[in-house]
Amino acid sequence: MHKKTSSLFFLTMSMLILLIFVASYLHITNGVFDMSVMDVIKTLLRIESNSKFDLVIFEFRLPRIVIAGLVGIGLGMAGVVLQGITRNGLADPGILGINAGAGAAVVIFMFFFQLKLVSADMSSWMSILMMPLFGFIGGTIAAILIFSFALKNGHLDMQRLILTGIAINSGFGALSLFLSLKMSAQDFESAAIWMAGSIYNANWIFALTMLPWLLILGLYVHRKSYLLDYFQLEEDSITSLGIAVEKEKMKLLLASVGLVSACVSVSGSIGFIGLMAPHIAKQLVGIQHRYVMPVSALIGAGLLILADFIGKTVFAPSELAVGIVVSIIGIPYFLYLLVKSKA
Repeated sequence: MHKKTSSLFFLTMSMLILLIFVASYLHITNGVFDMSVMDVIKTLLRIESNSKFDLVIFEFRLPRIVIAGLVGIGLGMAGVVLQGITRNGLADPGILGINAGAGAAVVIFMFFFQLKLVSADMSSWMSILMMPLFGFIGGTIAAILIFSFALKNGHLDMQRLILTGIAINSGFGALSLFLSLKMSAQDFESAAIWMAGSIYNANWIFALTMLPWLLILGLYVHRKSYLLDYFQLEEDSITSLGIAVEKEKMKLLLASVGLVSACVSVSGSIGFIGLMAPHIAKQLVGIQHRYVMPVSALIGAGLLILADFIGKTVFAPSELAVGIVVSIIGIPYFLYLLVKSKA
């Protein structure tokens, strides 16, 4: 049985990597400025140097693909952790308000430090490095508030968790909107685009900034993913195995908040990836979290790259924010899961 599961896992991972490659190929070759696959290969391998192709690939399209992939990986893994900790298949960083908390903190940073996300000279290392840190603080505050109100007799009440998450989400969303309205016209436009969930202005500095967060926290949650299997049992059974339940849950929660915050700091608030990716992963490879975690990460990456490609091309030359595209897909899926959970 174990051998069969491992074979299925590796087959699924191979197929997902292939799908990500196809989505990336579509993304990099299509747009306002179309290129053939040979143009892309020659540019990437430096066979024939062309300044136009260099600009389009290395400055515009490739950073977007990389950022979309990294954000999808982070949100997919965070969704697995949150659903495992809460034992609730509807848990998601966006629905629970963690996205909104991290986003509000980044908007506060933008408001006081006047970070112009669309300006050419925005790449101040100190400013960009501070954004994930502010996001982490905001996401942590949101998580503490949510889980404090959701506790009932020392245990998480799932109904309270969802309702509190919706309330916290609305509250932090209102705070973000209020602060953005106080900004200058240029900063407000930047903040509004960012809050909708957008990676159209992605660059290599953003990718390098969030990469350490994903590597360190991603490896940590993957290494601890076996605990999520135990968390599905009754608490007395877990304690009898010698596991410090609350301590481990808190560590995993903080790690997932860090992942979400790093993602939100570069892409704005993108919901539903953390909801959809774990469910699809479980349908593909079963319920063992050591398999679900990496599969969910790749599904998140593939979904976001594909969503960004759709947002870029469907209404060309105008663009639709990737967060809106994901919501169009995610809302029906959320309603489907809601109906299914009642059945």
